[in-house]
Amino acid sequence: MSDEIQEEKKPRIKPIIEGANDLSLGVSIVVATLIGVGIGLGLKSLTGLAWTLWIGVFIGVSAAVLNVYKAYSKQYKEFEKLAENPRYKIQKQLEDDDEDEDYNGKSY
Repeated sequence: MSDEIQEEKKPRIKPIIEGANDLSLGVSIVVATLIGVGIGLGLKSLTGLAWTLWIGVFIGVSAAVLNVYKAYSKQYKEFEKLAENPRYKIQKQLEDDDEDEDYNGKSY
């Protein structure tokens, strides 16, 4: 019985949000823009003003740009973690290679 109560208390929207985060970047851009257009159409039907459609379009495009920024930030953080790994440190390898090379203009 307590499992049923806990099941009811779980937020139902959380799986939807997690699913939206897992969408590919291209799909999330399209979905964000379409939701914004839907908001704009809803505002237009509520107010009767044609320019309110553009508010929704602006909201959708802004959300799409935000999704791109979040994806970029997430990938950049992953890159930074990877760059700290000694296996992938390229700067030290480049410095070692510079010491070994002979810069007399000949390549063998």
